[in-house]
Amino acid sequence: MKEKLMKFMYGRYGNDELNQFLFKLVFISLVISLLSGRASFLGDLFYFLELIMVVFIYFRMFSKNFNKRYSERTAYLNYSSKIKLSLDKQSKIREQKKSYAFFKCPSCKQKVRVPKGKGKISIHCPKCGVDFIKKS
Repeated sequence: MKEKLMKFMYGRYGNDELNQFLFKLVFISLVISLLSGRASFLGDLFYFLELIMVVFIYFRMFSKNFNKRYSERTAYLNYSSKIKLSLDKQSKIREQKKSYAFFKCPSCKQKVRVPKGKGKISIHCPKCGVDFIKKS
């Protein structure tokens, strides 16, 4: 049976990161539809979304158009990496806010980081060279 499955999948795209993400979405929508009840509009809506996602997952998995599936995967990976980078950046900023104050330069809008608790200080913008006074 394993050999027949391997022979069937030969020349087909198979599973990738986008399909795995869609499987997770199907599971989440399944839980939401079960918790909201099948008789409700919300339950029916999520059930319909599950069916569409499952059909799309199997379509991608059995597809023989490698270039199109690869471009979809690349677009997904680019988008998810942007989200991960922005979340990492936000967590680093939250961490740094404990000991640093952040100000925007009045002329070029560059963010400038200075230590907290120094009172009124003159801040020199590294981008445009403007000096401005703020309380840290």
